[in-house]
Amino acid sequence: MAWACSRHWSSIRTPTVASATIPKETVNSRVLVLGGTGRVGGSAAIALSNLSPDLHIIVAGRNREKGASMVATLGKNAEFAEFDINDVQSLESALTDVDLVVHAAGPFQQTDNCRVLEAAIRAKTAYLDVCDDTNYALRAKAFMNEALAAKVPAITTGGIYPGVSNVFFLLLFFFLSTLYIDIIIYLLILTVMAAELVRVAKSENDDEPERLRFYYYTAGTGGAGPTILATSFLLLGEEAIAYNKGEKIKVRPYSGMVNIDFGKGIGKKDVYLLNLPEVTSAHEILGVPTVSARFGTAPFFWNWAMDAMARFVPPELLRDRSKVQEMVRLFDPVVRAIDEIAGERVALRVDLECAGGRHTIGVFSHKRLSVSVGTSIAAFALAVLEGSTQPGVWFPEEPEGIAIEARELLLERAAQGTISFVMHKAPWMVETKPKELGLGIYV
Repeated sequence: MAWACSRHWSSIRTPTVASATIPKETVNSRVLVLGGTGRVGGSAAIALSNLSPDLHIIVAGRNREKGASMVATLGKNAEFAEFDINDVQSLESALTDVDLVVHAAGPFQQTDNCRVLEAAIRAKTAYLDVCDDTNYALRAKAFMNEALAAKVPAITTGGIYPGVSNVFFLLLFFFLSTLYIDIIIYLLILTVMAAELVRVAKSENDDEPERLRFYYYTAGTGGAGPTILATSFLLLGEEAIAYNKGEKIKVRPYSGMVNIDFGKGIGKKDVYLLNLPEVTSAHEILGVPTVSARFGTAPFFWNWAMDAMARFVPPELLRDRSKVQEMVRLFDPVVRAIDEIAGERVALRVDLECAGGRHTIGVFSHKRLSVSVGTSIAAFALAVLEGSTQPGVWFPEEPEGIAIEARELLLERAAQGTISFVMHKAPWMVETKPKELGLGIYV
């Protein structure tokens, strides 16, 4: 799709599968989805099949029964490959004759290697992961030279106190574990939106970005089940990193609450500071001196409980995944019952303020997080297959990760089924109840 640099695409149409035409050279590609029998990987496989029905999708996992079920869902162009991420031989076998590997077989926390990326580089296979850990992402970036030498394009992204019952703690722990990997996937979309806001401010408006703020909201757990491992304790077990006029600061997680308007279909929600990885990458790569990220959820008592955990639970307890992983599965019915009330709506908002006083935002919202997650991963996967990623290991906001001219199409694909998707708007044009100063002037 041609990119018109002078055009401010203030709103983006929701494309049909047909409108987002897949190049002929990509149509018959072979895509390996590691963790394809899980919630995130399975959603990505289905979305890929919907966006490009002629793609050959290999679903890799440890459970043959689940694999057969997913293959039946995907149809004739799918197959199952038994896979164990700790078995190098099975990994190398799965990568045979594959054009792209989508690594959704978490968790990524506390992983001391990048085994899949290394294997993909050896096999000269393009790579995309849904990494949910800053340390893992930085470790992946260390393979830049190897990926360049092999001419392999790769994208890496770019977490109870005394008096509270153990039962409530386990319920909350399960709730957090189901959210975190979805948050990281949406950070991929957030970073591309932010990169576009910054690019337009610098190149088209000759303005200097001063402040970038990320906001993320989701209702409930997004319909997630207990198979996603409890990794999001890191959200509350680590201090939240932010940047203020170029200075790196650390604050208590789940503090600094603000009420943010996500526009139609979502409205105003409370969001809180968290240690999300796009803060550092946006500061360093996009060159914005002041950057922060906030997250909020519903029902409201989840926010209260997470605030309490951040205040009173020892960080080492939050990091002890092995002691609670099996127990949290027992509370799946209770969490799902709450989800039935809360739903699974999701919303992203990026605010950019510039030295000249210009304030623009981008908003992305969807009725079903579980569906939108897969669509977003699929959009990135197709961008890599179509040659939008240069050899090397990149964050998505880097132009080598997703080329500038490819961003509009990527965001169009990711926007399928959204409630709202707008870019380069003034806040009052998007918010549900903007404030009028008088004479038709809104803020």
